[in-house]
Amino acid sequence: MEIIQFGEGNFLRAFVEWIAQRLGLTVAIVKPRPGNSLDALRAQDCRYHVNLRGMLGGKTIDSMEEITCVAAAVNPYEDYAAFLLLAKQADARFIVSNTTEAGIVFDDACGFDDAPPTSFPAKLTQLLWHRYCAFGGDPEKGFIILPCELIFHNGRQLKSCVDQYIELWREALGEEYVQFKAWVDSACYFCTTLVDRIVPGYPKKDVEQQQARLPQPDPLLVQAEPYHLWVIEVPENMSVQQLSAELPAAEAGLNVVVTRNEGPYHERKVTLLNGPHTVLSPVAWLAGLAIVRDACEHETVGAYVRHVMYDELLPTLDMPESELRRYADDVLERFCNPFVDHQLTSIMLNSFPKYATRDLPALKRYYEKRGELPRGIVLGLAAICVYYRGGQRADGTPIQPNDDAHIMQLLADLWGGENGVESTARRVAEGVLAAKELIWHEHGDLNAIPGLTDMLATYIDNIVQHGIMAVVET
Repeated sequence: MEIIQFGEGNFLRAFVEWIAQRLGLTVAIVKPRPGNSLDALRAQDCRYHVNLRGMLGGKTIDSMEEITCVAAAVNPYEDYAAFLLLAKQADARFIVSNTTEAGIVFDDACGFDDAPPTSFPAKLTQLLWHRYCAFGGDPEKGFIILPCELIFHNGRQLKSCVDQYIELWREALGEEYVQFKAWVDSACYFCTTLVDRIVPGYPKKDVEQQQARLPQPDPLLVQAEPYHLWVIEVPENMSVQQLSAELPAAEAGLNVVVTRNEGPYHERKVTLLNGPHTVLSPVAWLAGLAIVRDACEHETVGAYVRHVMYDELLPTLDMPESELRRYADDVLERFCNPFVDHQLTSIMLNSFPKYATRDLPALKRYYEKRGELPRGIVLGLAAICVYYRGGQRADGTPIQPNDDAHIMQLLADLWGGENGVESTARRVAEGVLAAKELIWHEHGDLNAIPGLTDMLATYIDNIVQHGIMAVVET
């Protein structure tokens, strides 16, 4: 197998495996965290179907394809030895991952002998060590590493974590420490990447219709849009020509860009696709909507989405406006895909970390350029705060936020107490903006941004008192 993949979610199965199949590559899936088993995938001999539905180049696409390129599904929490054996696969060349924005982290509690360690970078470092040992430090047996987490410079951040584990485990590595470190630096290639394909997942709306197209029911059927883009930035120890030769995507007709600078692609996509996604979802869901398309086509919420995209997010990017508007137009067309019901609740998983990476940078750039706050982006944060309050929506639908346990506890503490709504809204606003270590990290205490605390508290208060639609209409 040529690809070792950390992650088994819908996105990777509809993106990386879909691409791997076109390149004739096989994949071994590794479960990156404890929890649900891989039994469902194994029960189907690691086969499943991808349904692409939507518009592409003015044409309607509605394809159904069986994915057969997955050769193994390994759960290191059940069979750690099987995980380490992957390092000995001579033809393994690529490592791909998607462990969410919170997955690329260094945890100094992870030990060299943990079986397995908790963090993904620690597992990767173990795999690299066993690869190094299995092939005697052969420079031709390094890995090309392609993280798909939506983090700027994800490859560099992952390399930094691996370097930290090598240092942390220096004593355990013994005399091989220097040689192993040099092998990782020279023979392994940590690429920064950007992925772009909307993957709603299991087609709940028309599942009977889609399942009827198959010879037998497929509970792992995953639906996605036809559009795809993979931008791969090669590291300094590799050339564009080398990676293009090892991953001949262009010859296969794939929209894969190999470049020296992924930055402009990343900033455009995160700002104009993920940014609107993150703020429209809580606003639209609190307004009684369920899917992205309905939000964009709704008279009031749709106007809010377009305002945020074109009037607040787009002006923060330093690219030709005509190019940005074309991309934004394409994004809206993709949001309105008539065939795919992209559930708002799926986008709202881990909303606070997503807002920190997708919307906060634009909020700060907007303020720096115009001297005022982008109201729509702030309203999106207020809607996230209210959504994390829990309880019920106006129509009685239960609100079930899902995020890091510490973030969930913070919001529970901030919303607790017997103070009036206004003072509670202020407490929530100040507490969320002050969570610099838990949520905002390098962005610091956001209460320091002039006017942000007042605006956020006011929006939270108004949403609770008058409902989201009354606030959006203003």
